[in-house]
Amino acid sequence: MATEAPPPPRDGTGSATAPASPTTEQFVEVQEGEEFGELRRTYRSFAFPLTLAFIAWYLLYVLLSNYAGGFMGTKVFGNINVALVLGLGQFATTFLIAWLYSRHAANRLDPKAEAIRERMEADA
Repeated sequence: MATEAPPPPRDGTGSATAPASPTTEQFVEVQEGEEFGELRRTYRSFAFPLTLAFIAWYLLYVLLSNYAGGFMGTKVFGNINVALVLGLGQFATTFLIAWLYSRHAANRLDPKAEAIRERMEADA
């Protein structure tokens, strides 16, 4: 469902005028710049290692489930076995990584991205 209403203003003044959009050349120039490269490195230095660690952790769980049935069936307490504990650990790990990424983005990525955006809008 499309609307003809203008987007809300960013400056909080109630004005419906939007800042000028940067040109394609300006986007390419910023993308090739050092500041954008630093933003990408900051993102990658967090995302890639955690992604690889989580994939390794998940594959370990799958391999243990397939080939170490005796170990996975070991009772921890009551009817709770190692497989259930590790399976629930997968969910806990997922939420932990999401929370860590949210903090990382808010503290390190968003300020850099906002500075780039503001500079581009000022130059447009």
